[in-house]
Amino acid sequence: MTTRRADYPHFLAIPTRWKDNDIYGHVNNIDYYSFFDTVINHYLITVGELDIHRGSVIGFAAESHCRYLKSLAYPEVVDAGLRVAKLGNSSVRYEIALFRAKDDEPAAEGWFVHVFVDRETQKSSPIPDSIRAALARIQTPVPSETL
Repeated sequence: MTTRRADYPHFLAIPTRWKDNDIYGHVNNIDYYSFFDTVINHYLITVGELDIHRGSVIGFAAESHCRYLKSLAYPEVVDAGLRVAKLGNSSVRYEIALFRAKDDEPAAEGWFVHVFVDRETQKSSPIPDSIRAALARIQTPVPSETL
């Protein structure tokens, strides 16, 4: 089942770049994962106060998935929707959808799991309070089984 724009509480507009298009004239599949990573980390840095350079806790990618529904192409701007499906002690499962401007149905949707670890030991660490509060703001009751 495909999600809709209204299912996502947070958005980031991401311009495509000339180099994102592949030989077939659309954004290459690997760039969709880059859009996922961008909306997640932008949110963590700007809202959750994640210090990517000096913070004691960092997030590692543990899993990801993308379902491609429509092609995107340069020079479109991608509206990346973000929500939290599951918030654990040291991990979070995000759900992301990529929309063309003004489209209600996504061009792609997927999920991404971060595990938070101590920067020095790289062992699992509780999600810092500021990040947890930011993630809780975009947590939705929508079951992740829809993706």
